[in-house]
Amino acid sequence: MRILLSGATGKMGHMITDLLKDSAQHEIVAGFAAEIDPDLPYPVYLDLSDVEQIDQIEVIIDFSNPASLDALLEFGIEHNIPLVIASTGYTDQQEAAISKAAEEIAIMHAKNMSLGVNVMQIMVQQLAAMLKNFDIEIIEKHHRYKVDSPSGTAKMLFEAANQGRENSLTELDGRAGIYEGRSANEVGVSAIRGGTIVGEHSVIFAGEDEIIEIKHQANSRKIFAAGAIQAAEYIIRQPAGFYDMDDVLEKR
Repeated sequence: MRILLSGATGKMGHMITDLLKDSAQHEIVAGFAAEIDPDLPYPVYLDLSDVEQIDQIEVIIDFSNPASLDALLEFGIEHNIPLVIASTGYTDQQEAAISKAAEEIAIMHAKNMSLGVNVMQIMVQQLAAMLKNFDIEIIEKHHRYKVDSPSGTAKMLFEAANQGRENSLTELDGRAGIYEGRSANEVGVSAIRGGTIVGEHSVIFAGEDEIIEIKHQANSRKIFAAGAIQAAEYIIRQPAGFYDMDDVLEKR
């Protein structure tokens, strides 16, 4: 599998590069980034129109930022190259653009590339449906440099809970001030930022005299890189359409 890596000079770009440096099956043939890193073992381009390896590229893996989305979608559609979008923080308009592009090329888009988190999502939906009288709260923790909050994964977990409750829930981002009482249908989503926390997500189901808590802790960015590579292995075999990590899990 020959890859164009978007966000090649970032933390996740370096992680994927390190993960694949000795791979016999996969090769990063080019990178796309906002800056040049001469230490990378492949050419990095500041503009996708300058990429010289187009005929070699089988898939794009994107760990950049929302500002790159339009260029990536245009490049993927123009050259009929499937795309794994692993960045977060997109607006509703950008999410709509991704869905529209998926009518022409295969796109894998997930708020979190960890297989464990995506299994957690399934569990949250099931528990929300089974524990209808339990209050639900979500807590996420990330490093001090993360710019968006709540995290895309926290929003993904809220949507899972909401689906389990037949779309009756409302999201409350952060708690501040004085409340007369908690609405049965609200889900508080709290964000913590500090240090070098890779990522932690907890979903709390609080009932009368009992609590169930599901937690996922990422100890290394390697899990996101590995998940993105598995997603790419899946997406290059698919026709045009929109896919998520549930599709990858079903094929494992």
